[in-house]
Amino acid sequence: MSNTPRNAERPPEKPLSKNLLFIPGPVTVPESVLAASAQPMIDHRGPEFKALLERITSRMKPIFGTEHADVLLLGASGTGGLEAAIGNVFGPGDRVLACPIGVFGQRLIAIARAFGCEVEALDTPWGSAVDTEALRTRLEANRGERRFDGVLLTHNETSTGVQNDMAPLAAVLHGYGAYVVVDSVSGMAASEFAMDEWGFDVVVTASQKALAAPPGVAMVAVAPRVWERMDANVGAQRFYFDLRKAREFATIGQTPWTPPVSIVFALDAALDAFERTGAAAVHERHARYARAIRAAARALGLTVYSKDGAHSPTVVAIDVPAGIDGDAIRTSLRTSRGVIVGGGQKELKGKIVRIGTMGDLTQTDVLGALGALEIALLEAGAPIRLGTGVQAALNVFLEAEEPAAV
Repeated sequence: MSNTPRNAERPPEKPLSKNLLFIPGPVTVPESVLAASAQPMIDHRGPEFKALLERITSRMKPIFGTEHADVLLLGASGTGGLEAAIGNVFGPGDRVLACPIGVFGQRLIAIARAFGCEVEALDTPWGSAVDTEALRTRLEANRGERRFDGVLLTHNETSTGVQNDMAPLAAVLHGYGAYVVVDSVSGMAASEFAMDEWGFDVVVTASQKALAAPPGVAMVAVAPRVWERMDANVGAQRFYFDLRKAREFATIGQTPWTPPVSIVFALDAALDAFERTGAAAVHERHARYARAIRAAARALGLTVYSKDGAHSPTVVAIDVPAGIDGDAIRTSLRTSRGVIVGGGQKELKGKIVRIGTMGDLTQTDVLGALGALEIALLEAGAPIRLGTGVQAALNVFLEAEEPAAV
């Protein structure tokens, strides 16, 4: 028997004609949405853009779960929307409680500190969701003169594959009086959100996640009571991201500054697709894809990083076996099989892979990516049984009929 490594005996792979994008955003965009982005430019101060902007903001309201909030479009990534939210509501000396559950929750802390806020953190072990009793205890210990002015929450944390159950957190916050800013960049449109019912003040999402449009537009929903707070926030540092100015221009169907018109066209088309499928079916598709990926991981003897009861529907984080470099697995998937997955960040670098469920993906795409992951793990020396993960995922898909993809 030859001692030549098995990998060396395989002929070179043919050039890849298509990559499968399973990162947690940007995502694979449907052709109809890409085509919409190629439309000729229009006057962003004219009636066509006015109708386009009004159509998008009205259609976003049920996705946010609001009838009363103003929905504003900003030419920015999700982080730009979060900077706008925090920088308009809070300023130097404000006491803010942040509840990070991963890297992007820590980014909220960095943004708040950049605006001069006094930030305290309610720490949560990575892989877990915020503990409601821990939040209640921290709030109760900070009433009266030590009351927090604001609370920063993450709806969905892609760095750890965790999603908070927002309704219980909202119940704890009810009556406390703090202004609550929610990062729902990677959660909005993939699962139910009820901004009005839950009483959140500012909620941020973006075009390049579950809505499956290209990056470039942040959407910020602002509850009515927040406007007076913004007017009183005289120490705020804002110009491009002045939400009061964005609201003023929105009343005449414009944005204060030149908008990314092509991305707005694409977002409008993405909302067409979302509405054709229906919110409930879109939510179920994301949840089912995530269930299938988690089932595959467990069948392969791998550990899902997020804890039970805290799983995200838009990204699944999976521990790689001891002694195997997760980044090497990602490189193998990318270069040999055209499957692009996310990796670990900060202390999780090289220790996990993250598989997204958002975008123009089919069940066949998911099964193909999982099969490629099995081969990469086997070639890296992981003790897995080839085919068991794909079969487990297939069993999940056979439980229900696939709705049309967004």
